Amino acid sequence: MRARASTLGTVLAAAMLAGCTVGPNYRPPEMTVPAAFVGPQVAAAPGASIDPARWWTAFGDPQLNGLIDRALKDNPDIAIAASRVRQARTQEIVARAAGRPTVNASANASALEFSKNAGLSTIARSFSGGDTGGGTGVGTGSGIALPGRGITTFAAGFDASWELDLFGGVRRQQESARARTEAAIWSRRDAAVTLAAEVAQAYFALRLDQVQAATIDQELIRQRRALEIAGNIAKVGLVPPIDVTRQRGSITTTEARAEPIRADIDVRMHALAILLGEPPAALMGELAAMPVRTLAVPAIPAGLPSDLLRRRPDVRAAERDLAASTADIGVAVADLYPEFSLTGVAQLISTALGNLFSGDSLQLTGSGAVQFPLVDFGRRKATVTAREEDREQAYLRYRTTVLQALRDVEDPLAQIAGERRRNAALARAVTDAQSSASALEAQYRTGFIAQDSLLNAQFDVLSAREQLAASDAQLRQLTAALFKAMGGGWAEGDDVPPRPTTTATP
Repeated sequence: MRARASTLGTVLAAAMLAGCTVGPNYRPPEMTVPAAFVGPQVAAAPGASIDPARWWTAFGDPQLNGLIDRALKDNPDIAIAASRVRQARTQEIVARAAGRPTVNASANASALEFSKNAGLSTIARSFSGGDTGGGTGVGTGSGIALPGRGITTFAAGFDASWELDLFGGVRRQQESARARTEAAIWSRRDAAVTLAAEVAQAYFALRLDQVQAATIDQELIRQRRALEIAGNIAKVGLVPPIDVTRQRGSITTTEARAEPIRADIDVRMHALAILLGEPPAALMGELAAMPVRTLAVPAIPAGLPSDLLRRRPDVRAAERDLAASTADIGVAVADLYPEFSLTGVAQLISTALGNLFSGDSLQLTGSGAVQFPLVDFGRRKATVTAREEDREQAYLRYRTTVLQALRDVEDPLAQIAGERRRNAALARAVTDAQSSASALEAQYRTGFIAQDSLLNAQFDVLSAREQLAASDAQLRQLTAALFKAMGGGWAEGDDVPPRPTTTATP
């Protein structure tokens, strides 16, 4: 009786701890960030409104809008990120089920024939899961069977088991699963942010190559006219014949300059097609034509650093990973405590199918068990320490992500300000170079200057126009980088699409 009372006391004491959740409770980390960004910010135009979820529309290019929309729909990396979200949600289901009872249904029929050469046989009381009196051999239920006779038993029922979550290990598992699902959702959003910026920057690089190729084509047209003029002037003796040869050499040099750019155009089209989840050559016809109007370069305020922590998907994903790692500690700590479980079995057992479902066939069994961890040579405590180190690493990753996010905004802010000043200077340089070349060309036609001066001036015009085009593209790429750094490219309420039916099954 004392032993039973002691055991009952232990169980009651454990039951009083129900609702106790071991391990550390999660608190979001507090990161000290600057009150404002250091880099110079450009005020948005009056009345201008930019949707952060679709920032690329601010460039005013319908073709760019269509490319990014298609990429967000069909890119394989986005599909992988969506699959990870669906996978994490199934893990939540697994974690929730771990804290609930499990119920199994069973049915069986058993036959036992006794040896003819044996004496009287004692029928096992646990045969087929319960008492097996009567039978086809004796029929008296005495538990004794004659040699050479047999017993057939039918059984159907349910069994249920439940591991009591007295110390919160299962609840911590559920916390961890929820946090990892949220981290997967933010990672999917981060993949969308990155992809939109990659498509925009690849598109701007393609358009730069096309602008430079068009600039060279225009220069070749001018040079061929100049060759014709040089030939006519040489015929009347105003310039030496060698000028014609020099002009022809200038055309050849310019033609050679265009070839690497044309090859690069194809390469960039291939890259864009891959980002859209299509074969490399799929967009070549679509992107061959240049847009009619020049792309805009929107001015965007960067906002406050504190807003960045809420907007950046990678920062939010890192914070959710930290929450999951904190919950994992509680799972490991719960393993240090006893485990309590309850098991119940309800069966209908009979030697005849006719009365199997009668009340007299009901057999009930219940049991409770407790398992105490005694000796494991430090395995469980080491697991707790390992989970604590996981949390420390998750915090450091979160901190690194925040610092990198701040830098990702500061860098393009500084670069955009400098590039805008450079762009204005290059625009003036183009105007000056064109004026100088026009004046020298007039002097060359009258024979007042040598051809070298004119060729140098014309080369300066081509170089200045190429640099200005590169600066325009650089401004657009830096602006796209700033939008990405600010976490633009996703909207609240974005849901993960269901698994596509076209997915191949291995």
